[in-house]
Amino acid sequence: MAETQHPHHRHLEQARSQVIELLSRQAIERDIVSRSENRNQDVVAGLVARQQRTQLSLRLAQFHPADVAFVLEALAPEARAAAWDLVGHDRRGAVLLEAADAVRRQLVAAMPADEIAATVAPLDSDDIADLIAELPDEQRADVLARLDQSDQAAVRSVLSFPEGTVGAEMDLDFVSVREDASLDAVLRYLRRRGRLPDDTNQIFVVDRQNHLRGVLSLEHLLLGDPEQSVAELMDANPRLFYTDDPVHEAVGAFERYDLITAPVLNLQNQVVGRITVDSVLDSLNERLQRQRLEEVGLSEDQDVYAPIPQAARERWAWLGINLATAFISSRVIGAFEDIILQLVALATLMPIVASMGGNTGNQTVALVIRGLALGQLGGPQLKRLVWRELAVSAYNGVIWGAVLGLAALLLYQNLGLALVISVAMLLNLIVAATVGIFAPVLLDRFGRDPVRGSSIILTFATDSMGFLIFLGLASLVLT
Repeated sequence: MAETQHPHHRHLEQARSQVIELLSRQAIERDIVSRSENRNQDVVAGLVARQQRTQLSLRLAQFHPADVAFVLEALAPEARAAAWDLVGHDRRGAVLLEAADAVRRQLVAAMPADEIAATVAPLDSDDIADLIAELPDEQRADVLARLDQSDQAAVRSVLSFPEGTVGAEMDLDFVSVREDASLDAVLRYLRRRGRLPDDTNQIFVVDRQNHLRGVLSLEHLLLGDPEQSVAELMDANPRLFYTDDPVHEAVGAFERYDLITAPVLNLQNQVVGRITVDSVLDSLNERLQRQRLEEVGLSEDQDVYAPIPQAARERWAWLGINLATAFISSRVIGAFEDIILQLVALATLMPIVASMGGNTGNQTVALVIRGLALGQLGGPQLKRLVWRELAVSAYNGVIWGAVLGLAALLLYQNLGLALVISVAMLLNLIVAATVGIFAPVLLDRFGRDPVRGSSIILTFATDSMGFLIFLGLASLVLT
């Protein structure tokens, strides 16, 4: 039974199809007009172009910025540029925030500094920082110089924090009050303020030096006695983060404690911002997408419409490394050519050993990388994980090795071969679990990417060692 497409996805696909159809119709109509010998050709061409642009502009104006970004990502570069020209200038900043990195870079690269500054000006300072952080240094300075003084200071503050820290992801827009204020006074202050920052579920309570004293939930503010003071109802021990905390710690805390927002403090314990569930989810989503691409040797800068030679070159390193490891694995097989010729069944069974090892190793790698991301693999935790994964692999190796051995016995009527395949399965699963644990841990310790590097090491180990163990045992037992 075919999987039913989500209605929202169906809507986006329809929207994309409509935009593509309008762009295609534009090209056809322009071609027809250009071939016409009518002396009023220029007038007709102008009217047609104006009508087409109006249709497209109205259609795009109905989309949410995230939907516009989706449509732009699905278009070829020329059509993408044409559609981008029709996006309202007041909405371009929001669309850029939602667009994929490769598409965003392509769109921004064609914009002068003053246009970029005008595009990002309506956004919050932290969003401006996110967008211009990817610009070249010279262009970034040029855009910064064109922003308001208040935005410049706030953006420089966010950009000063290293990527991957809470400070780089924090929102500078928050509400703070004093602990001696009454709830009625706080409500009057909020009415004068006119709006609350997005995702606000609590107000930060600070002293005169802006040191955090606690947080006051909106529930207590709205339902409490107006004469009560903030100090009576505030939480004096809230979940908080410092600007230099790793983002993955915030991800874990938001998951464990169901947080919506949390205050962010500097080293002087002063409130300088807040981190929201929206920022945490964006960070988590970016990391997951990056990991999925890196697992197959691709970078997050990939654009599905990138030129073929460029896309091919970006995959050379991965393919070269895999070719080298595959060649080594083939040499392992070559060393046992004689016994393979004597017992052809070995050639049909050995891929199973390698495949099962690879599957086990990938499961272990996924657990380890998750533990590293959440900071859960200190000394004692790592030791427990090692013994646990080795025990699980041994248990599975015994069970599935026996199943495979029984199948080999039924197929080939050779007890020695059945024993060899069973033991090889057990040993290769243990090898896979060992590599699956230590490859990402060691790569992480040496500052390398555990996602990309682990998959290469694991594939090499499970293939080479699987073949070596199986064929080596076969040469000892069956000859």
